[in-house]
Amino acid sequence: MTNTVQVHRVYIKATPERIWDAITKPEWTQKYGYSGLVDYDLRPGGKHRTHPTQDFIDAGFTGDLVDGEVLEVDPPRKLVMTWKLLMSPELADEPYTTITYDVEETKTAGTRLTITHDVTGAPNTAALVSGQMEDINAGPGENAGGGWTWILSDLKSLLETGEILVP
Repeated sequence: MTNTVQVHRVYIKATPERIWDAITKPEWTQKYGYSGLVDYDLRPGGKHRTHPTQDFIDAGFTGDLVDGEVLEVDPPRKLVMTWKLLMSPELADEPYTTITYDVEETKTAGTRLTITHDVTGAPNTAALVSGQMEDINAGPGENAGGGWTWILSDLKSLLETGEILVP
């Protein structure tokens, strides 16, 4: 099996602590990206889940959206975890993948947030999180395929302007 690793990076005008909170606290995660409510036990071996917001529940997604285990945690610099999207059988049937968040303050460009996602053995997850399933003609709330690039863009917009890309 060939290893498949995706790397996504963005520079954000925010402190590492603020970015860490935006990644790990539900009051932030419900505001950007796909708007799930994260629930972390931030210690190695701790569980993490993403619970549905009311919009997901109204769309018929009543169970957890994401499941996994925390492997490494070094606030506000690094978070490594296993990750599985549970929203459809073809995604839930794939193996857990591994996500690494690296948060690094730079001297000139704000804070660099890098997400490294090892999607080896999970081709459906790889396609979704890479943005291959993006439909640029979809209306607000319909675009489910922008992947990590879209999530990072939305997070950057929220932290820098207080507004998300698609209200």
